[in-house]
Amino acid sequence: MTADDSFSRLEDDDYPAYTMGRAAEMLGTTQGFLRAIGEARLITPLRSAGGHRRYSRYQLRIAARARELVDGGTPIDAACRIVILEDQLEEAQRINAEYRRGTKPPSTPPAA
Repeated sequence: MTADDSFSRLEDDDYPAYTMGRAAEMLGTTQGFLRAIGEARLITPLRSAGGHRRYSRYQLRIAARARELVDGGTPIDAACRIVILEDQLEEAQRINAEYRRGTKPPSTPPAA
């Protein structure tokens, strides 16, 4: 892997570049909060070869939204469900917009 490859990965929203400690610091929260939203299955961090949790920028944005709701008094399980529903709504709106423009979105498997 070249240095250019390494730098380009850092621009990938899905690349797990952040340790749990760094992620918690960036979000202004605790590692316990990150564990809790992981247990609630809001996000599933990748694990390093040594078993340490690693988070992507996309996951940090999701966690930040959950943190915002929890800070506003929403219980953590409810906050996680709200964030999941918001994400699903955003995806549905994106697909609808593509249909309106006359482009068919990539097929997605039906929800169970």
